[in-house]
Amino acid sequence: MARNWFPYAVSFVVILLTAIWLLYIGRDAICPCGTVKLWYGEPASPENSKHILDWYSPSHMIHGFLFFGGLWIVARRLSFGWRLAIATAIEAAWEIVENSNAIIERYRTTTVSDEYSGDSVLNSMSDLMMMWLGFWLASRLPVWLSVLIVIGFELLTTWLIRDGLTLNVIMLLYPVEAIKLWQAGG
Repeated sequence: MARNWFPYAVSFVVILLTAIWLLYIGRDAICPCGTVKLWYGEPASPENSKHILDWYSPSHMIHGFLFFGGLWIVARRLSFGWRLAIATAIEAAWEIVENSNAIIERYRTTTVSDEYSGDSVLNSMSDLMMMWLGFWLASRLPVWLSVLIVIGFELLTTWLIRDGLTLNVIMLLYPVEAIKLWQAGG
């Protein structure tokens, strides 16, 4: 019973090391504007991904739903805590890769996010917490409701900001000019 806390400690260490690494590679701790906002809703702005929550927060919540489902399929014998630790490590790895100069430049050249300069460390930590929230919700909700929430988030962000997890992945891996034009409002 005393070791039930250990996977959660591993998760916190992963988060701490991620924050340290992001600061080390030069990511801003908070928005260079000097303010911290709970919500920032202008995706085509240099302040996007610099505050606590933004239009990309739901995609990180979707990661939590997906990681929970995937780990339930391949590692259901592990405790919830260990599966959360694995999901945290995967999400942390993504935050590190996403904030590398190569991926930032890829976003800038293949998407309409030509002003994207990487996440602030605060935003990356919030993204990790959103993944945790999605993971926890997926553990509590019926599968049909989890699927409905994922689809709802994707439809909502696609409708409101012409982006979301699916479009983000497509444009990162295999940019489509027609999607880029549509995202730009054309």
